Amino acid sequence: MLITNGKLITWENPNHVLDGQAVKISSGRIKKIGPQDQLKQDFPDSEILDANGQYVMPGNICAHTHFYGAFARGMAIPGTAPKDFPDILRKLWWPLDKALGVDDVRASAEVMLIDAIKHGTTTLIDHHASPNAIDGSLDVIAEAVNRSGLRAVLCYEVTDRDGNEKAEAGIQENVRFLERNLIERNAGGRVAATFGLHASLTLSDETLEACRQAAPEGEGFHIHVAEHEADEYDSLGKSEKRVVDRLFEHGILGSKTIVAHAVHIDIKEAELLAETETWVTHQPRSNMNNGVGVAPVEDLLRAGIRVGIGTDGFSHTMWEEWKTAYLLHKVWHRDPRRFSGIDAVETGVYNNAALANKFFPEAPLGQIVPGAFADLIFVDYHPHTPLSEGNLPWQIIFGFNESMVTTTIVDGEILMRDRVLLTMDEEAVTSKAQNLAPAVWERYNTFVPM
Repeated sequence: MLITNGKLITWENPNHVLDGQAVKISSGRIKKIGPQDQLKQDFPDSEILDANGQYVMPGNICAHTHFYGAFARGMAIPGTAPKDFPDILRKLWWPLDKALGVDDVRASAEVMLIDAIKHGTTTLIDHHASPNAIDGSLDVIAEAVNRSGLRAVLCYEVTDRDGNEKAEAGIQENVRFLERNLIERNAGGRVAATFGLHASLTLSDETLEACRQAAPEGEGFHIHVAEHEADEYDSLGKSEKRVVDRLFEHGILGSKTIVAHAVHIDIKEAELLAETETWVTHQPRSNMNNGVGVAPVEDLLRAGIRVGIGTDGFSHTMWEEWKTAYLLHKVWHRDPRRFSGIDAVETGVYNNAALANKFFPEAPLGQIVPGAFADLIFVDYHPHTPLSEGNLPWQIIFGFNESMVTTTIVDGEILMRDRVLLTMDEEAVTSKAQNLAPAVWERYNTFVPM
């Protein structure tokens, strides 16, 4: 395939905005970038994909999400409204994950994957829970990912809240999928794996140690940390240590471990995260919705921690997440200088790409450069002021929106062209989800505490 008539945003560091250049794609990779007329001569037999003057850029990456939360949309929580985040867990998320069967897990993944394709998010790092459908659940999600054509990193959250037997089942699901995935990744697959943990507040020392012992050598973990103060108080009560210190003692931190949120960590915990090269992900829309506070992202970046941006199960509209972060930190600190467009790019582009590359190391992700994965989107944006490398972050924050994404490509395969989905049938998927939802909600109501 030869992409022509596009304005390229390369997201190299430093970034380049290029006009008059074409992109040659071969075997799922970007083979060459060069003057359009020259590449047409060099590759006369290539299929032409005309960008029609749109911006061509790397697909967005989501550093933390939950496909399984799809059925929460529009669902009523009975009784009084949750008063804080622990109440939200008890009244919403823990009863909902118990209500999911295998078909519901599949449908949840499918609707979220369609959402990602339509909104230009090409790589997603998911964190799954379905305590009444644990065995094989990651295979079900992986099959949906493979059918969609997207790229994803999957894990199952281990927790003690449903008893020892299900905690052990969660451990085995992670181990089994990691071992299976090692074979498939060596064959160039688009699904990768990590080891999922819920949060320190639902994990005993014994379970943490069992997870550490069970995890294959060199693998990391994906865990929620200090999303609310309750996580810290629980850890202090269990171990007389704060959450990050406790995880460090159990060998959970490291260069392939992802810590979601980190809203309430202290300076020493930040130092431990930096020293161990552990990743942190920031989910501003979720943090606002749950009323948990705001992670000190700028401080973490200054401490040398690599912070990425995720959605926590919100729609996979990554520019929307950037915009929320951009505005949230300003109002939280009452200082319009906080969390600049440069911070949005560092977290949402460069750090997210570097994190995803930990799981897909065969080629660069998140860049238009020779040799990189051909994960690209076309954006139908018509700036009314000059767009340049210097002002692109603010053009995105104040001008771009995900409805402008017209074409999505992953590994050189077109998943959506001119807003028409090619790998997933949205009408069939949403119809199936609508048919499943009433039973999910009915089961949810049997688990929710009143």
